[in-house]
Amino acid sequence: MSVHELKRPLSLEWPAELLGDLPQALGHLQHWAQITPLHTALRHKRQGQWCAWRWIDALRDVERLADGLRQQGFGEQSRLALSGAFEPNVLLLALAAHAIGGQVLTLADDLEPEALQQHLWRIRPTHCYVQGRRQRPHWPSANLLDFAQLLGPVDPAQHLARWWPISDESVLWSEEGTGWQGGLAVVLEQWLNTGHGLAFPESPASARRDRSEVAPTACCCRLPACNTWPMRSKAAWRPRAPGVGACASGPSPSRRAACVAC
Repeated sequence: MSVHELKRPLSLEWPAELLGDLPQALGHLQHWAQITPLHTALRHKRQGQWCAWRWIDALRDVERLADGLRQQGFGEQSRLALSGAFEPNVLLLALAAHAIGGQVLTLADDLEPEALQQHLWRIRPTHCYVQGRRQRPHWPSANLLDFAQLLGPVDPAQHLARWWPISDESVLWSEEGTGWQGGLAVVLEQWLNTGHGLAFPESPASARRDRSEVAPTACCCRLPACNTWPMRSKAAWRPRAPGVGACASGPSPSRRAACVAC
């Protein structure tokens, strides 16, 4: 695919969308990695175990992923298409592509094969990452990225952490995916603006149980879902990153879920 083809305006319509510019995203990631490097940034349950990424881990993984993307030919004129449930791999990969200057697009993860092919033809991604096995066979295998290969050699136990009760931490919760219009931008902005840890379930089937283990203080999700979930009423709201609006600073308990998803 030529550079001239990539520079042509995209023909986007939902369920495909472009992740808009996040001018402060990387600065906020570096900010939290500098002032709270050992605090937990991300949690994700995998194969029944909770895995944790500290802020310094998240920053280093973004840097390593950016190097891996460059080795796969990803540059400022490239387009990365993401599809699937939101979880650390998706967020970190989006930030890595953003750091390089390429475009990040999302496609809903519940498309029928024919509709998927039509949208892929319209957005013309140079690289793709699909979280989840069900949709992967319908994506062009030549463009699919292997997350482990991009990240490079890593200690298997690096992100494993013993689970501990959360008492005085503010924890965001998300069990959404690329089927939420505008959702990736919301999740990234709220996570990076507030500096709170962000947790994800292992699967939709285990979400309720996993959420009860985390006992989140706020959620990054569509409002109707948030309003049905119990949230911890007390949390140590941490200082905001420079330039963050009031919504991220810690509203009253009754407003937290609504504010995060607004």
